Amino acid sequence: MKRIYYPIFSLVAVAALLLSCEAPNNNAEVTALIESKRAELAPDKRVALWDLTFENDSLKGETDQLQGLEELLSTLKDKGISFTNAVKRLPDEALGDQTKAIVTISVANIRSNPRHSAELATQALMGTPLNVLKQEDSWYLVQTPDGYLSWVDRAGIQLMTPKEQETWLQDEKVVYTQLYGHVWVSPEQKEMVSDVVAGDILTFEGELHNYVEVSLPDGRLGYIPSREILPWEDWIASRSTSPEKLITTAKQMMGVPYLWGGTSIKGVDCSGFTKTIYYLNGQIIPRDASQQIHEGELVDENKNWENLQVGDLLFFGVKGTAEQKERVVHVGMWIGNGEFIHSRGRVRISSFDPENANYDEYELGRYLRTKRIVNVPSEHILSVSALLPNQQ
Repeated sequence: MKRIYYPIFSLVAVAALLLSCEAPNNNAEVTALIESKRAELAPDKRVALWDLTFENDSLKGETDQLQGLEELLSTLKDKGISFTNAVKRLPDEALGDQTKAIVTISVANIRSNPRHSAELATQALMGTPLNVLKQEDSWYLVQTPDGYLSWVDRAGIQLMTPKEQETWLQDEKVVYTQLYGHVWVSPEQKEMVSDVVAGDILTFEGELHNYVEVSLPDGRLGYIPSREILPWEDWIASRSTSPEKLITTAKQMMGVPYLWGGTSIKGVDCSGFTKTIYYLNGQIIPRDASQQIHEGELVDENKNWENLQVGDLLFFGVKGTAEQKERVVHVGMWIGNGEFIHSRGRVRISSFDPENANYDEYELGRYLRTKRIVNVPSEHILSVSALLPNQQ
């Protein structure tokens, strides 16, 4: 009787073939689960991080959506899918307990990637509390109070533990009220500690004649003329989204140059301008025009200007078709009398009245619709008072 030999390599090949047939099915199923969670937890990658993939039976990537990650892991186990969990949880454990920060310069430039040559994504004012998620060289991935995720250079922030940040938030605060000014080494005003802009938050240390002694979040001390600041409680109490306040703030910024990613008196893009108007009047609204358009109540989409009120946000772009999605590329604020104020090249006033010297045919041609956010509750619009919740 002739013996039949089955080489070992043949058995290995069969096993590998079986595994290769099974893996793609797992890959497809797990990928579908990942994408389902992404749609639920992080539909907007600007404010939530869910960068996960499943390859070769390994779940990889990183996320700050920790509860969602636990739910995904539980689902995979319930389905009997074997995998290696290689997901980095944010905040990164390499940070230790320094997962908080405070902006220490008048305006911190926060970029899309961890390098100075990267696109400016947004800005944050002195005294703004941040969540810190991870570090790359001298850059930190941070989340601003409006949820925006981007990178800031170490020189612009003071890293803190949660307890240290809470202590800083409880200290008595003042707010800078002029458009632009300085913190001085002494009342003689011969040497500058830092520049400051409207909305910057500092710690009150004492008074000296017509000056207030302040400390910056990194501990530097200096003096500001008393007439240029308000105690935090007084500043908050004086904030209002009344038509008069909104128009006054907006017009004070006339001529400020356009700056992509800018959200301060030093320079603004279109949505940074509307965001700054509302911030200086007590509200934190979403960062980008494509986010702002989802807030509030629909007022108009048919160019019925009589329906608009001061403070309404006008959105511009490319209307959607069957072949392409709508693109929102510009935003301005209605100030009445057929006019709106916006940042295009510089902060300017435009009109929809053909007889007006400021008639803006270009923006009229790409008008999409108008939304009202004044007095319209939203989970994405915060009171500025939320920045310092522990202030009495």
